[in-house]
Amino acid sequence: MNETRNRPMPWYAQDVQRDLGWVQRLSAEEVEGFDQALAHARRHPKPLLAMQQQDFPLPPAARNALQRALATTQGRWGMCLIKGFPVDRWTEDDCRLAYWGMGLYLGVGRTQNKASEIINDVRDVGGDYKVKGGRGYNTNAQLDFHQDSCDVVALLCRRTAKSGGMSKVISSMALREQVQALRPDLIAVLEADFHHSYQGTQDPTQAPFYRCPIFSKPGHAFTARANRKNTVAAQRDFDEVPRLTPAQTEALDLLDVLMPSEQLCYSMELEQGDLQLLNNYVTLHSRTHFEDHERPDDKRHLFRLWLAVPGSQPLPPEFEAYFYDVRPGSVRGGVRGSAITDAFLEYERRQAQALGMLYKPWVPARETAAVA
Repeated sequence: MNETRNRPMPWYAQDVQRDLGWVQRLSAEEVEGFDQALAHARRHPKPLLAMQQQDFPLPPAARNALQRALATTQGRWGMCLIKGFPVDRWTEDDCRLAYWGMGLYLGVGRTQNKASEIINDVRDVGGDYKVKGGRGYNTNAQLDFHQDSCDVVALLCRRTAKSGGMSKVISSMALREQVQALRPDLIAVLEADFHHSYQGTQDPTQAPFYRCPIFSKPGHAFTARANRKNTVAAQRDFDEVPRLTPAQTEALDLLDVLMPSEQLCYSMELEQGDLQLLNNYVTLHSRTHFEDHERPDDKRHLFRLWLAVPGSQPLPPEFEAYFYDVRPGSVRGGVRGSAITDAFLEYERRQAQALGMLYKPWVPARETAAVA
């Protein structure tokens, strides 16, 4: 295999249009394997957090399909699209169970919101995106380009919208290339700290904001973290956060121009049965506004997992405040929220051990300060 396919590389929209090496379609044998595992899990029900791989026993072909997809997210494209999951004949509960079962082979699920939920329903329930504490997954709004708080974000499409809801993805490595070409003076600005709001999703012991650069510095594995809505929220909500400098605002404005450009931005429509996986350190993603169906069960509905994965890259030290652990292959990321349970803590410890991942038990911020 070409060496460049073994690690993330910058790509532009025309590259992923020409080369579909990041797309895989399930074979009949692989689909049958997921059906078999689901049937077993239905016959032997357990709470999701108590499940282990043997509770969702995938045959080798189906297991290998997931491992190929995960490897693709860590390689050339930083993303993978798997097509063909039979969600049209699975009930909503079946989809949720099967998706969690798949996740047991991919990584350690991370909590995603203030309620510390481990698997999110991405559908419009009337939420507001641009308000204080607003999140995009429960609205029909167009989203800013961003990445999620984990190694890999995975979306399984159960129902599509009546119209709209296109997924947009860019290579954050290519984004940096364009900044370097157009405004090299702004690279150092983007490599310095910005302050970002947790939007209320932090552990009760944590500060409500954190520091993190947009781009990593040379000498480290490339890492990007951008979500202007959260950066603006930190400015709006916390007087103690330093005000953005004119250069920082100029840099963010430039990113806003570049990210949706035809050169960088690749749009894909997630179809029923598609599973999209994105490496959050080398891609940024967005979504267009959508119009939904009238009947509740016809409405756009995706399941979302945030995953820490065994083959993840090391992170620069500047990213530790947000991701908690910068070691490669470690359990990290997610937002703690305010409802972490003993069942979740036991799940993540057990799952990390099963996958051979590095695991640092959570120490609340107050305890960390006391130890220091």
